[in-house]
Amino acid sequence: MKKITGLLAAGFALFAGQAMAATLDDVKARGFINCGVSEGVPGFSNPNAEGDWKGFDVDMCRALSAAIFNDPTKIKFVPLASKQKVLAVVTGQVDLTSRTTTWTMKRDTKEGVDFTSVVFFDGQGFMTRKQNGAASAMDLNGATVCVTAGTTTELNLEDFARANSLEFEPVVFEGKKEAVNAYRSGRCDALTTDASQLAAFRITMPDPAEHVILPEIFSKEPLAPLVKHGDNAWKDLVTWTINGLITAEETGVTQGNASEQKASSKNPTVQRMLGVTGDYGSYLGLENDWLYNAIKAVGNYGEIYDRNLGSESPLNMPRGKNALWTKGGLLYVAPLR
Repeated sequence: MKKITGLLAAGFALFAGQAMAATLDDVKARGFINCGVSEGVPGFSNPNAEGDWKGFDVDMCRALSAAIFNDPTKIKFVPLASKQKVLAVVTGQVDLTSRTTTWTMKRDTKEGVDFTSVVFFDGQGFMTRKQNGAASAMDLNGATVCVTAGTTTELNLEDFARANSLEFEPVVFEGKKEAVNAYRSGRCDALTTDASQLAAFRITMPDPAEHVILPEIFSKEPLAPLVKHGDNAWKDLVTWTINGLITAEETGVTQGNASEQKASSKNPTVQRMLGVTGDYGSYLGLENDWLYNAIKAVGNYGEIYDRNLGSESPLNMPRGKNALWTKGGLLYVAPLR
């Protein structure tokens, strides 16, 4: 019995070693992360005038880079169209996709990827021109609607029309950029996508005040970074970096006070989070200050949200469902211990 137990233990150790030797070792050897992002969604991932990528999804990858390399710039950002965002992970073009991607059953079970933690809770809606006079999605019966091909957005549009006995004329495009440009040029009566993206695209219109986002939200869109299926160690690292950023907001650890908290906090969760106690970095193949480095680089979840999407951004989107669970939102993560 002891011999069998020993063989099992050795087998598990070997398996664990093989799992750890996948993407993380590849990333360390390469010296940077390949991070898949959108082709350009203000607030989420968009290059500025200097070509530097900015946004909520971008900062999630920067946090990961800081956790691994103690440097948030060790990243190559790879812009991906909607149809590419899953395939790029499966084929190894990118190490993860951090790109407004909805966690669905089909993607999670049949398409060769695993989702990590939800970073943004969203839902699909419509935007139309004020001059059309629509006050509700029900007023869009017979409308042409710009939509992106091969996405949950396209499927949700079909479901919404069927459920409400509405007739839409979908105008389908390969990429989000093409769909938005077509709506901007007047080719469609309405544009449909996640409500947060509608708000982002609205401010890029020549006259944002001439466009309205209708009140109906008709889908669940839990957005999460995704990694290749089967690389459990890499999935754990991405998942717990996100969980750590949310836990940092819960415990009041910020980009500005992380060093002080590391030196003086008596909160056991904060001590574990910042590498003062325990050996939690070793669980991920990292140093114990991995999360401290991430927070110092990009701030906690709330700071990332406010800077890119909330009160400090042109979008000024309220937290809503994306508030902490202690403040009436849905952000509730497993304990870091």
